[in-house]
Parts: sequence; C-alpha cells; structure tokens
Amino acid sequence: MAPTTVAALRQTASDRVTVLLTSGEEIKTTLNVVTDLRLYAGRELDEEELAGLRAAASSARTRARALDLLSRRAMSEKELFDKLVSKGEDERAAAETVAWLVQNRLLDDESYAAALARHYTARGYGAGRVRQELQRRGLDRSLWDEAMGQASPAHDRIDKFIAARLKDPEDRDQVRKVSAALARRGFGWDEIREALASFRAELDEEPN
Repeated sequence: MAPTTVAALRQTASDRVTVLLTSGEEIKTTLNVVTDLRLYAGRELDEEELAGLRAAASSARTRARALDLLSRRAMSEKELFDKLVSKGEDERAAAETVAWLVQNRLLDDESYAAALARHYTARGYGAGRVRQELQRRGLDRSLWDEAMGQASPAHDRIDKFIAARLKDPEDRDQVRKVSAALARRGFGWDEIREALASFRAELDEEPN
C-alpha cells in the first residue's frame, strides 16, 4: 500500500493543529504531537506511522479536553470518563487519559471525596445526603467513611438547625416539620430524636 503524504498543516489555535492528508483525511491534534512526530507538508507516512499519528492525536486531544473540563470544576475519575465519552472521545483514549491524570496527581478521588463531604456538611447536610452525593459522583464506597471522618460532627449541624427552626418544642406539628426537614437533609431518625431530646433538656435547664 502506497504511503500517505501530509498535504498541509493548518494551525487552528495557539496549540491546535489540523493535519491534512492527501487521502482527504483531516486529523486534529496538538502542536506537541506535530513536533514530536516531526510532521511537515510533504512528509510521507507508512501505515504504522499513520496509525501512530492517529493514536497520538486522539490521546493529545482527549488530554487537552480533560484538562479544560477539570479547569471548570473538580470531578471524580468516573465523572471525567463519562464526560469525555459523552463529548465524543474514544473510550480507550478516555480511560488512558484518566489514568494519566491520576498518575500525575491531577485527579484524586480521595481528596475529591473529602472536599465534597466538607462542602455538604458545612451546608448542614447529614451523612445520608453526603453519601448520596458521593455515590452520585461515582466515588468508590471505600472512600466514604474516611471522607465523612473529615467532616464536622453531625450533632453540631443538627443542633444548629433545630435551634434556628424549632421555636416551640411543645408544638407537635412544628417538631414534625423540623424532623422531616432534617430527614430530608440526610440525618438518621435516631440522631434526630436524640438531638430533639437534648434541645428540650437544655431548655428545661434554663432559668425562668
């Protein structure tokens, strides 16, 4: 089979280049790939070299897109992989990119899980809701307990919520609404009952 020739190199951005081949194929890649593979107009590529160009271009493009996505917000390994695939990247290139980011410490599920736990507990949510968020973002269960251990104590969050919302602990309807709100925030019923009992006890101890 006759080699394919590079017809032209078209720079589309400061670090983006489109390689035009005499076959009509256009390969979008980065300036680094062009430099590393010593590409220039008129260069002939055999089948192995052409396959290498396609693989290098796919890898470079996926890495660039991944870094762009991570610059907008933190993600888990699974979130980033799914996002890359949804953007049209090849699954193998997406998986290799995620592995490369992990290896270079640019992607860290353990740190991400801890940051999420701190964020949601700071907003007053309970362990149930935090774990729900960790699961939704594709974080492994093995990271959950350690992440929760770095969050603020649950009783502090419940106490603040009750003190702000419960004006009359003898009003059953009010107690029911506050309890339901805490449950929706991910607190367990045992935690809620204990916190309500503690709140009532503190009120009883206050001087009249």
